[in-house]
Amino acid sequence: MKKINDFVVKFANVNGSGSASANLLFAKALFRMGLSVVPKNVFPSNIQGLPTWYEVRVSQSGRGARRGGVDVMVAMNPQTYAQDLADIVPGGYMIYDSSLPRPFPREDVNVLGIPIARMCADAYVSPRERQLFKNVVYVGALTALLDMDFKVVKQTVRDRFKGNAKLVDPNVEALKMGREFARRNFTCPLPIKVKKVKAAKDRIMITGNEAAGLGCLYAGASVAAWYPITPSTSLVEAFERHAKKFRLREDGTSNVAIVQAEDELAAIGIVIGAAWNGARSFTSTSGPGISLMGEFLGLAYFAEVPFVLFDVQRGGPSTGMPTRTQQSDITTCAYASHGDTKQVLLFPGDPKECFDLTVDAFDLAERLQTPVIVMSDLDIGMNEWVCDPLEWDDNRKHDRGKVMDADMLDRVKNFGRYWDVDGDGITYRTLPGTHPTKGAFFTRGSSHDAFAAYTEDGQVNAENMDRLTRKFEMAANRLPKPVIRKTSRTSKLGIINFGSTEPAVREACDLLSREGYKLNTMRLRAFPFGKEVAKFASQHERIFVVEQNRDAQMRSLLINEAGISPEKLVSVLDYEGMPLTAGWVKRKIEAVIESDKSVAQAMQLSAQAM
Repeated sequence: MKKINDFVVKFANVNGSGSASANLLFAKALFRMGLSVVPKNVFPSNIQGLPTWYEVRVSQSGRGARRGGVDVMVAMNPQTYAQDLADIVPGGYMIYDSSLPRPFPREDVNVLGIPIARMCADAYVSPRERQLFKNVVYVGALTALLDMDFKVVKQTVRDRFKGNAKLVDPNVEALKMGREFARRNFTCPLPIKVKKVKAAKDRIMITGNEAAGLGCLYAGASVAAWYPITPSTSLVEAFERHAKKFRLREDGTSNVAIVQAEDELAAIGIVIGAAWNGARSFTSTSGPGISLMGEFLGLAYFAEVPFVLFDVQRGGPSTGMPTRTQQSDITTCAYASHGDTKQVLLFPGDPKECFDLTVDAFDLAERLQTPVIVMSDLDIGMNEWVCDPLEWDDNRKHDRGKVMDADMLDRVKNFGRYWDVDGDGITYRTLPGTHPTKGAFFTRGSSHDAFAAYTEDGQVNAENMDRLTRKFEMAANRLPKPVIRKTSRTSKLGIINFGSTEPAVREACDLLSREGYKLNTMRLRAFPFGKEVAKFASQHERIFVVEQNRDAQMRSLLINEAGISPEKLVSVLDYEGMPLTAGWVKRKIEAVIESDKSVAQAMQLSAQAM
């Protein structure tokens, strides 16, 4: 086995051991060597004691999905040795703590024992230091085994502990300890190694939650209210961290309000109140929080109060798998709340789009006067992604929508808060204190007429509901367009996907193409769907809908809202909670192509057209 810049390293640890920091250090050092990396952190929902894994794919071609299979396994958790050993590809390597030597029943795997615990016991007195530096020692060993640039690794350590210089030298010494042991006892480097390249030049490494938090800052958000919940917590924390640096008045005081509420209901209530008063406001949660926020979402939809809600999706139902990724809140969010409600959804595909679509979300919310829900997930939100740099146009102006100022109010005889004077379903609103005598209205969740007055007149209520429908349908023209990628002009086979499935789907398409299966793809970025979605469907006989939930929620939405024939849509579903691999997507689609006669006919039509 000989691999350069194209392999998978996986770390098997125990949660709470401090391993995540060391594993991230390893991934970032590789990235700084110009390599394209795909780190995935798989951790349990308890505080400590259960198994945790951290996987890093190094891809020469810049792939962004998990690969499947492990070339180098760093097995630090005896409880999972059997499972970890089974994941290693033939000819791969298993590195383990040989302070207590163990037999491993595979002859096709190279076992490298490093007495890490014994080395740390000799070097450190504190039990906590012994535990933490064990992780740094194995990273040090990897720097020799994989031929990593040690200068880059040391600089990564210095940057990691910037502001706490006393931690730099001990970590570097622990790295050297592992590095020197590997050099003395093994042939270094291994046939699996790295080489400096420029694959990741001009790219950045960032999580989706961090990027979305920055997006809120650039969008002009001034109020955030939230209740902590995995995996959305770090989004508001990122906003708070950056606001403390960049959103200060001249006297040094903050000009943002960040409130940790007592629960999700209180959080969304605060956000709605702030938005009604004219602030750009947002909240962040996950599936259980969305369930609790349903009634308030209905209020904001019906009263037409604009704000942004982030749903960083996780495994469900109920508490489900809080630290696993899914796309299982699609139906809940699209029709959030009781009665006839439909919500605007945005689907970012990577952290850069988390930033871009977050800024768009605030503009859209105020332009459309409605909540906008950004549908991220744990994989995008909490994992580090390599993506294009975040960009901002200093000439961009925030779109506040149809807000009447005092001069505009002076020119109208009667202000009707819900009076559709332009015929586009979007009415004019005012902000409190705009005018001394005009523009006031009573906001209510009950039925109202064009002047915000309470009514139980069924016809008036129906007219108002029709206007909301008109506004929702017209919103599709303002939302981000889907990304369409055509591998063949004549192919009758397509794929529809969204969100974090994109890297796996794109790579799977390339793999299928090599075997003669040409599939065009469309990545959805928003709901309601634009006309491009129906057009794509009309051009293909069979379309695979790839999504991470059990009930094919996006497929149902495409049938109900885009009018696509159910016979055209073939579900490709995964709900095990792990980020997809291209191999899994390829195998699922290939199996359908080879077994389904109707799909075979679609392929024949494609061939005839060619």
